[in-house]
Amino acid sequence: MKNKLFLLFFSLIVATVQAQSVKSISILGDSYSTFENYLLPDTNYCWYNYSHPQRGNDVVQVEQTWWHQIIKRDGYCLCVNNSFSGSTICYTGYVDKKTGKHKDYKDCSFVTRVPYLGSPDIILICGGTNDSWCGAPIGEYKYENWTDADLYSFRPAMACMLDGVKRHYPTACIFFILNSDLKESINESCSIICEHYDVPLIRLHDIDKQRNHPSIAGMKSIAEQVMVAISLDR
Repeated sequence: MKNKLFLLFFSLIVATVQAQSVKSISILGDSYSTFENYLLPDTNYCWYNYSHPQRGNDVVQVEQTWWHQIIKRDGYCLCVNNSFSGSTICYTGYVDKKTGKHKDYKDCSFVTRVPYLGSPDIILICGGTNDSWCGAPIGEYKYENWTDADLYSFRPAMACMLDGVKRHYPTACIFFILNSDLKESINESCSIICEHYDVPLIRLHDIDKQRNHPSIAGMKSIAEQVMVAISLDR
C-alpha cells in the first residue's frame, strides 16, 4: 500500500514538473497566422477558416498552419494567437477605393496589439507583409520618443513595436519572421531594426503561395524554417 501511494505521489510530481516545463508560444501576426476559432480576441479578422475555406488556397485545417506544426512537433503550447488579417505594423492601411486615401489601421496595427499576448516564453512576430503591399510610408529610423504621427510610417512603427514587445515581455524569446517577396525597403528596414533590438530575424525564402497566401506546402516550409531558427537560438 505504501509503495502504491509513493508511486502515485511520485507520478504527480513528475506530471507537475513536466507541465511546468512546457514552453508557451504567442503569435503576433496578420492573415498568414490566422485560423478560425484560434484567435484571441476572436473578433480579429480571419483569412484561413473551416466554415468558408478560401477558394484557390488548399489550407483548410488548423493542423496545416505553420504555427500549429511548430507547436505539435516541438511540444509547445499555444498561449495567445493575436493575428489580424490585413493588419499592418504601422497605422497606415490600404487605400480606400472611394476616397483614394490610405485607411487608418491604428486599432488593428501590430503596435496597438503588443500588450495583448498573454505570458509566453516565446513570441513569434510575423508581419510587414501588408505594410509592403499597401504602400505604407517607409519613414525614417527612430528609436525613441515616437509621436502618433510617426507611427503612420513603417520604420518608426517597427521600432516602436519591438521596443514595446521587449518591455512588456522581458523574459520572452522574441523572433521576427519576414515574408518573402516584399519590397526591398521593407526587408532592409526589418534587418536594421531587428539588429538594433537584438531580435533574431527569420528571412523566409521559397514559400509556395496561392492567392498570395501560403499553401499547404508553403506553410510546411515556413514551419521548417522557423523551427530551425528557434533551435539554433536555444
